[in-house]
Amino acid sequence: MASSMLWASRAASYLRISVFHRGFSTVLKDLKYADSHEWVKVEGDSATIGITDHAQDHLGDVVYVELPEVGAAVKQGESFGAVESVKATSDVNSPVSGKVVEVNDELSGSPAKVNSSPYEDGWIIKVEMKDAGELKNLMDSEEYSKFCEEEDSKH
Repeated sequence: MASSMLWASRAASYLRISVFHRGFSTVLKDLKYADSHEWVKVEGDSATIGITDHAQDHLGDVVYVELPEVGAAVKQGESFGAVESVKATSDVNSPVSGKVVEVNDELSGSPAKVNSSPYEDGWIIKVEMKDAGELKNLMDSEEYSKFCEEEDSKH
C-alpha cells in the first residue's frame, strides 16, 4: 500500500512540474525568428516559414489559414496571409523576401496542424529567398525566447 501511495505522489509532483513548464513555449535551436512570431528554416536559398509555438499558443485553436498563391512575391516584415483562430485573426508576416515556391495545402483541410505541429506539419509556405543577408535582422532561438518572456511579462 505504501509504495502505491508513494508512486501516486511522485506522479502528481511530476505532473505539476510538467504542467508548470508548459508556460514556456518550444523554441527550436536551428531556426531564425521574427518579432511578429514567425519562424524560418533556411536550407540553401530555400526558406520554410510558419508561426511559432508561442504564437499558436496565444491564438488558440486555429480554424482557418489564408495562404498566398505560389509565385507570389513576399517581403520581409510584410503580411502574406493570415491565421484565424476562435479568438482572433492574425496576419502572418514573411521573415524573408522572395518568391513563394510552395504552400502547405494540407492546412486548408487541417488548419489545426498549426497548433499541433507548428514547426513540422504546420509550416505555411516555402520561399525562394532573394537576399540571405536579411537573416541578420532576425533573432536566434535564445534571443526569441527572451523576447517572448519579456512580452508575456508585460501582459
